[in-house]
Amino acid sequence: MEDLLIINTGGTFNKIYNKLTGNLDIDEKNLSLKEIENHWLCRLNYISIINKDSLEFTNSDREELLRVINQAEYSKIVVIHGTDTIDISAKFISDKVENKTVVFTGAMVPFSINKIEATANLALALGFCKVATNGVYIAINGIVDSFDKVVKNRELGFFELK
Repeated sequence: MEDLLIINTGGTFNKIYNKLTGNLDIDEKNLSLKEIENHWLCRLNYISIINKDSLEFTNSDREELLRVINQAEYSKIVVIHGTDTIDISAKFISDKVENKTVVFTGAMVPFSINKIEATANLALALGFCKVATNGVYIAINGIVDSFDKVVKNRELGFFELK
């Protein structure tokens, strides 16, 4: 995965149970990615920025994400993002990123609680990112398409194509 960068921004994917407060907090140590890397027996290139639930994301956070994407030496980038505003952030950067493939993914269940969904979504995003043309995409729940064609069905609790 050396030609691809994962930008980890937080979200449910990265939440872990805090036994002192009883809350699900954002893990800032990339424990989920480290565990996936161990089991896949490969090297993942990743950085961690923002570390928030996506409901707390601001346009300032999106500007930071955009800056990191544009300054990255990689042309293929996967962004781990919270699912509640994944579409907003993808749209925000879509017309401001040039000559890069950016695939957003996340999870509706924390990796620390159930590893399957988060790992499957990350694997989907990584595989698609490797072969996709330049653009901004969302890869989640077994579907991948342009950011403007994937929506979260809040009534049924999963992502689907528009």
